[in-house]
Amino acid sequence: MKHIDYSHMKGGLVRMMDRFKDEGTLTGDHDADEFVRKDANAALLGLLYDQRVRAEYAFTGPQRLHERLGHLDMAKIAAVDEEKFRELFAEQPAVHRFTNKMADNTRVIAKIVAEQYDGNAANLWNDGADFSEIKKRIKALPGFGDQKSEKMRYVLHYFGFRDFS
Repeated sequence: MKHIDYSHMKGGLVRMMDRFKDEGTLTGDHDADEFVRKDANAALLGLLYDQRVRAEYAFTGPQRLHERLGHLDMAKIAAVDEEKFRELFAEQPAVHRFTNKMADNTRVIAKIVAEQYDGNAANLWNDGADFSEIKKRIKALPGFGDQKSEKMRYVLHYFGFRDFS
């Protein structure tokens, strides 16, 4: 895989990409990396969770959620009872430190992905749209501002969903 320039960025995602260059792993765990590579919903949720926790922990959050639910089916996640989902989210180790807010955002995003993108986050970016359109789609989701939406380029590239080199 070709590396893309991220020298203008700071933070945990940069640390992950530096590790990838040096060690061939983004999260520090090859199995966790593979989990995200195989599931577009995990990639989207990992970036959602990349807020006020170590990026590596954020990107392994979807795997913890999958272990508890047995799936990352967005329609099923959207339909789960809010309180039950918050409890699942908070089980130790928590999916994210802000359990209620991130659980709520996860359910809203799951509903949007289920209804507008056929339950598959890859449909946000796999139709050949250029990155400005992808960014607009991502930014429309709760929990994704301008900066986080811009990071999706690197998430998609380094987890192998789209080549932006």
